[in-house]
Amino acid sequence: MNHHRQSGLISWSRRHVEMTSLVLMGIIVAAGWALAELVDEVVEGSTRNLDRDILLLLRTPGDLSNPIGPPWLEEVGRDFTALGGVAVLTLTTVVVAVFFLLRHRWTSMLYILVAVGGGILISGFAKEFFDRPRPDLVPHGSIVHTASFPSGHSMMAAVTYLSLGVLIARVQPRRMLKIYTLAVAVLLAVCVGVSRVYMGVHWPTDVAAGWLAGGAWAMICLLVARNLARHGHVETEVLDDTP
Repeated sequence: MNHHRQSGLISWSRRHVEMTSLVLMGIIVAAGWALAELVDEVVEGSTRNLDRDILLLLRTPGDLSNPIGPPWLEEVGRDFTALGGVAVLTLTTVVVAVFFLLRHRWTSMLYILVAVGGGILISGFAKEFFDRPRPDLVPHGSIVHTASFPSGHSMMAAVTYLSLGVLIARVQPRRMLKIYTLAVAVLLAVCVGVSRVYMGVHWPTDVAAGWLAGGAWAMICLLVARNLARHGHVETEVLDDTP
């Protein structure tokens, strides 16, 4: 009886892994297609009016130097944008990498370093390639030095927080904990992206491109992690129907 039950569980787990992999590949393809379409529109200048309207919508009429909302909201925007900054993301990545190092999970450590490092390289290359100027309609609420497209903060927040969220979610036994962990990762990435537009340092399409590119790269890394898990190199995903 127990043997048949275990066999059934193994069979269900394999089907679950295969179906999830297909879904992930579908998400990657959809994100890639959407990103290609967005890049085409941006290069042609078709998004100029939309970018301008959204950016101005977040400013006080008659005073473009002042974002909408009370003063504390602008401070919240600075706090959120810092969550996608180089210092915070680097510190977070190093802390997690050292955690896996202390647990002797070398592949997990390498996985998170490659995921984040690869995202940095992709973001830097894209910025240099497109070389889109920063918004000049409103004063910037944050110091910026690089090109605008795609948003590096948005992309790296998506890459880092989604990659870390996936690693944590994989070892959670309860489905609700998995959902909660991934939801927090997505929320952090969204907050960082929105704050970049609110602070006037990015066009909305910069942020959208950052989310799409970062999300697609994180999903590609997840597929790699699932393949590594099958060979025992990273923690195997815990599957449980408990709500």
